[in-house]
Amino acid sequence: MQKKPNTRELTERAIKEKVYDVLVIGGGITGAGIALDAATRGMNVALVEMQDYSAGTSSRSTKLVHGGLRYLKQLEVKMVAEVGKERAVVYENGPHVTTPEWMLLPFHTGGTFGKFTTSIGLRVYDFLAGVKKSERRTMFSVVETLKKEPLVKKEGLKGGGYYVEYRTDDSRLTIEVMKKAVEKGAVALNYTKVEKFLYDQAGTVNGVMVKNIVTNESYPIYASLIVNATGPWVDNLREKDGSKKGKSLQLTKGVHIVIDQSVFPLKQAIYFDTPDKRMVFAIPRDGKAYVGTTDTFYGDDPVSPTMSKEDQQYLLKAIRFMFPSVTVTTENIESSWAGVRPLILEDGKDPSEISRKDEIWESDSKLITIAGGKLTGYRKMAETVVNLVAKRLSETTGKTFKEAATKHLPISGGDVGGEKGFTKFVESIVPHGMEVGLTKVEAEKIARMYGSNAPILFELLQNSEEYNMEGLIPYFWAKIHYALEYEFALTPTDVLLRRTGMLLFDMKTLQIVKEQVINYMASYYEWSEERKEMLTAQLEEEIQKATIPVN
Repeated sequence: MQKKPNTRELTERAIKEKVYDVLVIGGGITGAGIALDAATRGMNVALVEMQDYSAGTSSRSTKLVHGGLRYLKQLEVKMVAEVGKERAVVYENGPHVTTPEWMLLPFHTGGTFGKFTTSIGLRVYDFLAGVKKSERRTMFSVVETLKKEPLVKKEGLKGGGYYVEYRTDDSRLTIEVMKKAVEKGAVALNYTKVEKFLYDQAGTVNGVMVKNIVTNESYPIYASLIVNATGPWVDNLREKDGSKKGKSLQLTKGVHIVIDQSVFPLKQAIYFDTPDKRMVFAIPRDGKAYVGTTDTFYGDDPVSPTMSKEDQQYLLKAIRFMFPSVTVTTENIESSWAGVRPLILEDGKDPSEISRKDEIWESDSKLITIAGGKLTGYRKMAETVVNLVAKRLSETTGKTFKEAATKHLPISGGDVGGEKGFTKFVESIVPHGMEVGLTKVEAEKIARMYGSNAPILFELLQNSEEYNMEGLIPYFWAKIHYALEYEFALTPTDVLLRRTGMLLFDMKTLQIVKEQVINYMASYYEWSEERKEMLTAQLEEEIQKATIPVN
């Protein structure tokens, strides 16, 4: 079971007093994966993130651990094989944050995929990804396709392919990997921004000057090697290092919208092509249907990408095209999210054609940068980076380290007996949740969401009389309090967007509980009135961004 992490103050004190083997800059899924891999090999690891963990790209994806079927069209065979195999690894190590999702790929006359190409493509996909027998593709007739999803456009329908992807909560996946890294000995600080690099006399980077965004205090952190895993910001840091040359990043933006199933009663996840031959997902989740993604070049600040009216209309048009009986308008969009993908620049290519492959660069100062890549491949990317780190550390310090050990390592909350044991595990702990006052449904939701950490939430509820719960019902209070005590959450947005997902998938409840959450956090962290007002305004801004498109 997860141990309670040290307080932020203790972590910050520790990080100032030590020279680390490796410092990771960036607290998205790539940085978290690198920290975990390095810590399991016996390295002294520190990690800093200027925002909250997963606040950038890693909380703004399509929330699928998928093998990238469309990359077969671009003949990215090696990448499809590698990330396809990784899907099963991610699932086995964290079945509480990843779950199989059967995907229907309908094909129509004149569409991107025909019956033959779909059949061959999915068969090759199964082979490359090493898909187990029970999850291999099936081909459907028109009747079978419509039986799976009656809303699909009937005109020109020729059938469908049926195959498995994996649905995930990208933010929670990231935080569970980060918690496991800390459990294995890494020290990590969010809201800690790198301001500049520090160098030794030979010009080798050996530290960074960081700023605590909460207190405004600046201080140095020293390490033998530094890894730049900042996603959309990797070029900014290469500029600080004076090493931005050769290849660079091309940012593209993707937007998703969320609609209640009372309006869009989708029962089956669909992967479909649009009139302009792009591919879009429509996925049912917790009483909602979410649809995305767009793919457009992006040149603004990656901290705060937003949905434009053009993005919104594109996705509404895509829904009407593939699901003509569904009437959706702007008013039906409950929330949305936008994210940027840090891709490696390829001149002359459209955004959707640029490869999602990852690359590692080493600068003259010995700064290591990892760029590109996909959520699904995070563990393998981390392994490759840490192999290089281990080699460089061995050359410069003479230290030796263990081999990579993350392939069969459950992430935090993942000690549930893997895929096969998860359902049994959930059934075994639900009675404990009911004993502390939760309904069966609430206890099961917590068990499925937090996996082997769920008993900690049940224990918190057992001792909840010690706390002023600010009017929060026990089910919500346990999640909020756990996020503060065990998941490094410092702001209401951290809790309501990234730790619980309410801002995206349960806006109605969020509007009811947000005031109690803010009051509870203000009391817990002893905020000044000024800080409370600032963080309340920040949350309201996030809510507005999720619900109202910009011009």
